[in-house]
Amino acid sequence: MSQAVDIEDQIPGTYIFDGRAAMKGYALNKMCYSFNNAENRAEFLKDEDAYCTKYGLNDEQRKAIRERNVLAMIHAGGCIYYLAKFAGIFGLTVQDVGAQQTGLSVEEFKKRLKAQGE
Repeated sequence: MSQAVDIEDQIPGTYIFDGRAAMKGYALNKMCYSFNNAENRAEFLKDEDAYCTKYGLNDEQRKAIRERNVLAMIHAGGCIYYLAKFAGIFGLTVQDVGAQQTGLSVEEFKKRLKAQGE
């Protein structure tokens, strides 16, 4: 009988958003979804800590929010589709997020994208 191998072990650096991650990140994702509403974005910017408390974020999620670290938010159960709402508040682009995910600077990430398209 073979043991199941976690997909994250098969593809190094890959973080799978599955049911386990969804449960872990529920509060974070719910908060980020709330940013569809301009009033909620303003409330968050007025007092980030109070807004995080309102949604029940844990210490790991709060730290990632404070540091504007999207990759840490993914590790904390964040779904990139919801996290894009958070990133948009601060003018972060898809390239900014991609750079964080790959450990490159934004310029290095853009160069990598361009090289792959040639």
